[in-house]
Amino acid sequence: MNDVKKTEKKTGAARTQPAVRDEWWSDERVKSFLELDTSQDEAPDFHILQKAYRGMVPDAFARFIGFFVEDGRNLNEPNMAGETILKLASEHRNSGEYVKILQDAGAK
Repeated sequence: MNDVKKTEKKTGAARTQPAVRDEWWSDERVKSFLELDTSQDEAPDFHILQKAYRGMVPDAFARFIGFFVEDGRNLNEPNMAGETILKLASEHRNSGEYVKILQDAGAK
């Protein structure tokens, strides 16, 4: 006999982590995304932008984009499918703040 207990599978809101909206991102933490490693198969600036977009709250993302541009990085570098971070973000329903931040910084 198998004595392993099965746990109920969480669904919907029960399976997601609560959103952290009040978290403060220091400049050092924001800038650390500029140092992310990428594989040879990835467009480096796109990869870094995508990680920042997925991982940062809007305020931190806005500061990151400033550091990114200041560092001479390419906001419009496409991924392997030819899509920019602005195009991908524009397709997400709750990305309005991020899209505006990217557009204000010159993303096309």
